[in-house]
Amino acid sequence: MDPQAPRPPRPEPQRFGIRARLLALLLPGIVALLALDSWNDYRTLTDSLVVAYDQSLLEPVQALANGVVVASDGSVKVQEPFSIQAMFESTHLRYKYLHVGVQRIPKGAPLDTRAPETTLMGVPGLPRPAERPPDGTPVFYDAVYEQHPVRVAALRQTVYDNTGSGTAYSVLIQAAEGTGPRLQAQNESLRQELLRDARMVLVMAVLVWLGVAWTLRPLERLRRSLRERPRDDLKPLDASGVPQEVVPLVDAVNHHIADHRRMVAEQSQFLADASHQLRTPLSILSIQAGYAVRETDPARMRESLQAIVVQLARTRRLSEQLLALAHATTEDEIPGDAEPSVVDLSDIARAVVLQYLPLAREHDQDLGWVDARGDHEAQDRLDDGNDEAPVLPVKANGAELHEVLANLVHNAIKYTPRGGNITVTVRREASHALAEVCDSGPGIAPERRDAVFERFHRDPAADAATHGAGLGLAIARGYARRNGGEIELDSADMPERPNGGGLRAILKLPLAVLPRVSAG
Repeated sequence: MDPQAPRPPRPEPQRFGIRARLLALLLPGIVALLALDSWNDYRTLTDSLVVAYDQSLLEPVQALANGVVVASDGSVKVQEPFSIQAMFESTHLRYKYLHVGVQRIPKGAPLDTRAPETTLMGVPGLPRPAERPPDGTPVFYDAVYEQHPVRVAALRQTVYDNTGSGTAYSVLIQAAEGTGPRLQAQNESLRQELLRDARMVLVMAVLVWLGVAWTLRPLERLRRSLRERPRDDLKPLDASGVPQEVVPLVDAVNHHIADHRRMVAEQSQFLADASHQLRTPLSILSIQAGYAVRETDPARMRESLQAIVVQLARTRRLSEQLLALAHATTEDEIPGDAEPSVVDLSDIARAVVLQYLPLAREHDQDLGWVDARGDHEAQDRLDDGNDEAPVLPVKANGAELHEVLANLVHNAIKYTPRGGNITVTVRREASHALAEVCDSGPGIAPERRDAVFERFHRDPAADAATHGAGLGLAIARGYARRNGGEIELDSADMPERPNGGGLRAILKLPLAVLPRVSAG
């Protein structure tokens, strides 16, 4: 590879690569799932913590409830209250409160919640439950005491005086503690959940990053091998080790390389053939010019100059055919004003017949015309205008179709003997438009019909006077295929050749669909 040769500009890389796209696709879903899972775990753990803390808060309440008795003098007392209080306050001394209050219920009277309450032990004024709980059923609620949030466990029970007075007592037992420890436990569990999720997301991102790097390693190897290749190295890419999803891309690149290699080979062969074809007439011109320079007889000098003019005309036609062949075999887009449009194949064929009528008459040949509308008279419609709708509309380049038919008619005139017949027919066949050029010449053997489309092909059995450059049919097929058509060769069914022979060249193009015009 030439190090000084200009390199094509590198395309600007996309803003997001495969890694970023995978992470953008996977991470939001993973984060959402982890967040949902963590929230569920956090709620479950929080509920478990609440139940555990409430159970520990209920134990002193139940112990106090079991120790409430009515003394013989009719007073309500709590047995061993100090041991229970000491046990309750043994872990945390701050923001832990007990309260046992009693209300007297006269005999036969309902409980009046507004009646004064006597505090048997603990602190007075702990917030009461919003509603009176049933006897023996503990309730838990959040409240604020002395400007501190607390969790309260309350239990109400009724005790009776056994002295026969019939008096009953409603006892409310409460235990409260600050919510700080349980909130701290909940926050710690949430922090652990978040740390676990962050580690999971980080591990997933690293795995995706490393996985993509490992997967793209064969592509990096392909990239290095391509950059190190010489410019003329058109070998297929080695797809070994490439991920299965990338194999179709490598196959497509190899297919493109094969097409490019074939195109380069065809161009090289075309240049070699063109150089060979041009070298012969140039050599003849050089010899003829040298002969004319040495000649002193004006008459013979004039003959040499006339021969040079004839040879120049042949060389000019060869050059024009080479240019036409180069244009016909290229796959570039047709520029600007030559873009395909809807043309009438019948009009183009009629124009070609008019163009070659003088040449056919010069060769004493009958050049006939059969219109797509069934007109078998060669001359009746040739001079008519064409103001009607297209008879055989095709979407193609009109100039190139004209060149196709011109080459077919010119070949027919060249190979048909004097007194022979040539008929140009246009017709419709299903969804295709056909233009046929039939002649009464020697024809082409079936085994040679594919070979005649090759460039610079000549019939070795043909008369030397009819030899051309061998480019006409190659140009015709190239233009036909550029416009979505094809050329086929067959034996002509001519009355002059009842035993076979003759040639039928058929140009086949798909019909164009014209928009319907409303009657109104």
